Amino acid sequence: MQIERTALFIDGANLYATAKALGFDIDYKRLLKEFQTRGYLVRAFYYTALIEDQEYSSIRPLIDWLDYNGYRVVTKPTKEFVDSTGRRKVKGNMDIELAIDALELAPYINHMVLFSGDGDFRSLVEAMQRRGVRVSVVSTITSQPPMVADELRRQADEFIDIVSLIPKIGRDPSERAERPARTFERRPMHRDPNPLDEGGHDV
Repeated sequence: MQIERTALFIDGANLYATAKALGFDIDYKRLLKEFQTRGYLVRAFYYTALIEDQEYSSIRPLIDWLDYNGYRVVTKPTKEFVDSTGRRKVKGNMDIELAIDALELAPYINHMVLFSGDGDFRSLVEAMQRRGVRVSVVSTITSQPPMVADELRRQADEFIDIVSLIPKIGRDPSERAERPARTFERRPMHRDPNPLDEGGHDV
């Protein structure tokens, strides 16, 4: 029997919002292990926008940890603009980067796991399926309102409600309470065996 070759594509902002809506923290080390047990994990991508010219970003420790611990991190600076009402807004959309990486990897995988509920990805899912890749979408319909767009859920070969994964990829709340506060160097020499707190990291 052929081993399934899988790749994870994580829309960082969307996954963070989903976990926050459900009131749990993701343990990215456990998440990686979970999908490594399900077949051959070719790659795990994590996409997020970073605010430029910000001396310290709350997402930086997570980005560094992921970078050192088996994830391919893809970032780009956010764009700031003024909308029609004169309000300053920040935009950081990673859809194009995710789509290009997925299509380039399509010949080498059998299964794409997309961690996002964004309906904009429906056409990407369809394009991957045309290339013979099975697509699972991970999001939730249990939040109010649901985090996953209906058209994306319908297009996917499989919809996995993240609620069913919480026992496998969620962080133990007591772990957070016990962890001492500390500073984190940008490029640490020592690898922390536990992921740092990813709370409040996406804008």
